[in-house]
Amino acid sequence: MSLSVLMDSGSPTILLHPSIEPRDETGGVLFDPSKLQNQSSLPTEFIWPCGDLVHTQEELNEPLIDLGGFIKGDEEATAHAVGLVKTACSIHGFFQVTNHGVDSNLIQAAYQEIDAVFKLPLNKKLSFQRKPGGFSGYSAAHADRFSAKLPWKETFSFGYQGLNSDPSVVHYFSSALGEDFEHTGWIYQKYCEKMRQLSLVIFELLAISLGIDRLHYRKFFEDGNSIMRCNYYPPCNNSGLTLGTGPHSDPTSLTILHQDQVGGLEVFTNNKWYAVRPRQDAFVINIGDTFMALCNGRYKSCLHRAVVNKERERRSLVYFVCPKEDKIVRPPQDLMCRSGGPRVYPDFTWSDLLDFTQNHYRADVATLQSFFPWLLSSNPTSNF
Repeated sequence: MSLSVLMDSGSPTILLHPSIEPRDETGGVLFDPSKLQNQSSLPTEFIWPCGDLVHTQEELNEPLIDLGGFIKGDEEATAHAVGLVKTACSIHGFFQVTNHGVDSNLIQAAYQEIDAVFKLPLNKKLSFQRKPGGFSGYSAAHADRFSAKLPWKETFSFGYQGLNSDPSVVHYFSSALGEDFEHTGWIYQKYCEKMRQLSLVIFELLAISLGIDRLHYRKFFEDGNSIMRCNYYPPCNNSGLTLGTGPHSDPTSLTILHQDQVGGLEVFTNNKWYAVRPRQDAFVINIGDTFMALCNGRYKSCLHRAVVNKERERRSLVYFVCPKEDKIVRPPQDLMCRSGGPRVYPDFTWSDLLDFTQNHYRADVATLQSFFPWLLSSNPTSNF
């Protein structure tokens, strides 16, 4: 079924019409923006509940942190950055960073190269579609995983192993997309290397702000395997009825996002949605569920979403920092000694949480709370 909207005294009246949207062989919706954009109605699979669609015009006013002085070892700049991080992460877990050491030309090249991927014919993109249970590959509105509340977007994701000298990103692009995309692979190999370097700097800043050994989190994550995701949000005629990404908190540890100038990222805090202003020279940083467990809940993994634009396409580059899959996620002992409080979360491994979110649960604000009962039921003899 599809929906069209008529305005009656300022209130939307939703009328059902027979489905005309393209379908795949199993009857599921086929997200082909070139066809869907020409329709006046929106497939019901993309309609989100009214409670998730509350509009906002207020900005978050998250801190903008200059990393230049911190990286150079300036004590005054470090103290200032630490204070800003501590305040932001205690409330909602979002801040932006400038003077981060990532060349603007590399960022723009990453956008240009991924544009070519999303502009490929749909049948070509489906040839490197994400496999069930995995995260690498192309996804059209996550219709391969879900049947309702679909996000109005396309994604392309792949893994990155930081300590591996083998150019794994290059190999993935060449094998999945073909030799014509080897250059794109090299651009993203370099981009991921820069993201890894930036993440380790931020982990030092987070450790200092928590009053623990500066290198603790850096050492914990330096051999991690992270996830790179490129998002493309097409324009949508009925943008007020759908979302580009639904409300959720990130199950990973740390997210480093660059968004184009269209805007669309919004954060839920103080019982309201707030927009995050795009800044061409900045990265948006936010705490994920795994890091919230690593700091025993001191810092927040916050609910956020992405809205879509009626007239303009939007793109973003997202680097999800993850620990090595078999590492035990637990807060450092010196943090527990300083806080003196009880453990908020039990021990777990990133591989278990990744399995949970890829195969058993759609990430939302309650991912961790839902994860631990599942983990106990899956491993009844464990010590969790």
